[in-house]
Amino acid sequence: MNRPQQITVLGATGSIGLSTLDVIARHPERYQVFALSGFTRLSELLALCVRHTPQFAVVPEAGAARALQVDLRAAGLSTRVLVGEEGLCQVASDPEVDAVMAAIVGAAGLRPTLAAVEAGKKILLANKEALVMSGALFMQAVRKSGSVLLPIDSEHNAIFQCMPQDFARGLGAVGVRRILLTASGGPFRQTPMAELVHVSPEQACAHPNWSMGRKISVDSASMMNKGLELIEACWLFDAKPSQVEVVIHPQSVIHSLVDYIDGSVLAQLGNPDMRTPIANALAWPERIDSGVAPLDLFAIARLDFQAPDEERFPCLRLARQAAEAGNSAPAMLNAANEVAVAAFLDERVRYPEIASIIEEVLNLEPVVAVDDLEAVFTADAKARVLAEQWLSRHGR
Repeated sequence: MNRPQQITVLGATGSIGLSTLDVIARHPERYQVFALSGFTRLSELLALCVRHTPQFAVVPEAGAARALQVDLRAAGLSTRVLVGEEGLCQVASDPEVDAVMAAIVGAAGLRPTLAAVEAGKKILLANKEALVMSGALFMQAVRKSGSVLLPIDSEHNAIFQCMPQDFARGLGAVGVRRILLTASGGPFRQTPMAELVHVSPEQACAHPNWSMGRKISVDSASMMNKGLELIEACWLFDAKPSQVEVVIHPQSVIHSLVDYIDGSVLAQLGNPDMRTPIANALAWPERIDSGVAPLDLFAIARLDFQAPDEERFPCLRLARQAAEAGNSAPAMLNAANEVAVAAFLDERVRYPEIASIIEEVLNLEPVVAVDDLEAVFTADAKARVLAEQWLSRHGR
């Protein structure tokens, strides 16, 4: 019998990480946890280590590592604790590892994910910022190493399932006219515009369909998440921004669609549960049970669609502009958004000011070529400084 595939889960304590571990646990004969990483929820990381007995655990700093190592030994585990970005890169590229779930939120996930790519691993990509920040460099590394890149975002996984297998030849060559990227519209889809200035972080995090972390929930409310997904889709499927259309679909049942030149439109449907795309990518090209309930079309009864209002969702407009500008613009967009969302969650800025901060950063900082990773991080750092300057100037 073949040995189980060794899986590293980067961002194990987040919603994607936990869903991944749920799917893995359903198939112990196929998959085994090699390493887990956590950021702040260290007691939860300890519990996951006890359950899944990885060879390695990774935490951000040395003090936490020492404490976790003591607790693991007390639990009778031989799991070794590693520290920081170096530790993340080690468990992402270890020769024993077969696949890496890249689920660290934000820019922090870029280097470990690239380390996995350069080592030729199968990449389950849930960290959209890796492609948003460094799309050209990232895809170049994928092609060079022969790494298999499988999207985990429900929308990109849906597109992947609806594409012909040889889509890498080019969308025109395989008869694809456009990609239709669906969005729920979030909690503020119908909120009167005048009330948006008063919405709280708790309201922004109350997504109508999905259970997600706080940062990505705010991004979903502002539709920045969809903007980042638009940029990501361009890189994953070699599409121009004009070939990717965003469609608001409140039920979140159709996860995305692909429109072909013969008039066919293929859609992937399913319950809003991330275990479906995770199971699809883990087992690809096979199919395995994910634990997700069958879709009940009679209970859903209707599917609605509408065009997004860019006055209500200015972040979507800003993301499309960054996609069209290319080079350093997406990295600056992402960095400014991370600073702005963190300030909103800390109640230092109002919800509409998230877009104001991002727009100012994009207007102040010129777009430059990004020929290497250092250029990406330079653009990222400059955008963060400008966003912090906005906060200081407005007394936040």
